[in-house]
Amino acid sequence: MPTINQRKLDKATELLRAIAHPLRISMIKYLDEKGVTNVNKIYSSLQLEQSITSQHLKILRTTDLVNTKKEGKFIFYNVNYDNIVNINQSLANFYPQTKKTKVKELVE
Repeated sequence: MPTINQRKLDKATELLRAIAHPLRISMIKYLDEKGVTNVNKIYSSLQLEQSITSQHLKILRTTDLVNTKKEGKFIFYNVNYDNIVNINQSLANFYPQTKKTKVKELVE
């Protein structure tokens, strides 16, 4: 009988929780459409408060769902496609009927 690696299970749970939130899905979709974007454009385009946007981006950063690049006082974000693909492939292993999809299909 296989044993459960609690550390890996906890990380997977954290990732799925991060990607499952509707606001974070909207942010990932936005970044997928716009590419590299700073926080100001994200919150103004999605009509969110800056503090709420920053809180959700922090979760996306800590779970490596987005990449960041700092230029001066600005932080730019873009989708970490490698991690999104890994999540999709992991889910496909548990649910074989899940087909490999594009990022837009995964987050819609």
